[in-house]
Amino acid sequence: RVDVLGIPVSATTMAAALDRVDGWIATRVPHFVTFTGVHGVMESQSDPDLAEIHRRAGIVAPDGMPMVWAAHLAGQRDTTRVYGPDFMLAMAERAATKGYSSFFYGGREGVADQLVASLQERFPGFISVGTCCPPFRPLDPAEERDVVERIRSLAPDMIWVGLSTPKQERWMAEFVDRLDVPVLLGVGAAFDIHSGNLRQAPRWM
Repeated sequence: RVDVLGIPVSATTMAAALDRVDGWIATRVPHFVTFTGVHGVMESQSDPDLAEIHRRAGIVAPDGMPMVWAAHLAGQRDTTRVYGPDFMLAMAERAATKGYSSFFYGGREGVADQLVASLQERFPGFISVGTCCPPFRPLDPAEERDVVERIRSLAPDMIWVGLSTPKQERWMAEFVDRLDVPVLLGVGAAFDIHSGNLRQAPRWM
């Protein structure tokens, strides 16, 4: 890890992060992954709870180039950008090959279903066991129980969380020990990007 204003950003690469998730799925021990750029780091400066959530994460992926530059300045020259939308595609390809199952939590009504259709078209064999588009407001206790029971009954290997920062980080930290799922991944805008509802900046940018 590399300390970036108190946030322990993982000095990792795309390949290493993918392999780490493989290991968690094999052991079935729950972890969550944040994909953190300048926004997440700066939000954490005024929010000690969010900073602590990042410290609890199994991986704090360097989602933006400033995180990569900070790692390089700290001597971790092998660190590369691990951008959430790119990680989703790489992991989905691996999941289709290895038979991992996914659940999708977040996005506007219908977006997660569009995302699943896109991933299944792109990666034949990709397995989705369900989607959930939660209301924008906090869930009440009964709704929380319903979500937990549904996900536990479906037993996915991964949950992709698209609630935006910092909401998705709070959700993962709160539910990671209740869901019995090996990996929760907070990928935010990847839901809209890979469902075709949001254009990315050009690759050179």
